[in-house]
Amino acid sequence: MVKRTSFEGDSCPVARALEAIGDWWSLLIIREALSGQRRFGEFQSKLGMAKNILAARLRALVDHGILATAPASDGSAYQEYVLTPKGRGTFPILVALRQWSEEFDNHPEEIATILVDRKKGRPVRKLELRADDGRLLTQADTTLKLRPAPRRRSA
Repeated sequence: MVKRTSFEGDSCPVARALEAIGDWWSLLIIREALSGQRRFGEFQSKLGMAKNILAARLRALVDHGILATAPASDGSAYQEYVLTPKGRGTFPILVALRQWSEEFDNHPEEIATILVDRKKGRPVRKLELRADDGRLLTQADTTLKLRPAPRRRSA
């Protein structure tokens, strides 16, 4: 099997994020963890993944600080995988992917679930990118510029 290129040291933040969560299995594992799955067997059952692939993806997610291992909450000898703050920070990414699919999928009627506000039971509004002053932004309203070099501390 060909080893893929690593984006770990890339200067692009999108490439760096893809290094940690950029394959579909990893995103699906995170989706299941956000839904409350915590055990290897639960992930395997829900996703139907081969055990060796699941083990490798879980290990990578732990290595990247997205999941952490913890003793099983029921006191058994098993370990559980729990989302870290970094892992919970992927929620808006998954919502954006979901909403993109709902908007552009060829057969949106086949999508089995909708994301709703737990308190009100109403569908969640589409994510929006807004300026500091509240204006709705599109791609045409944004650009990239170089980050200022960090200041050196004087001794």
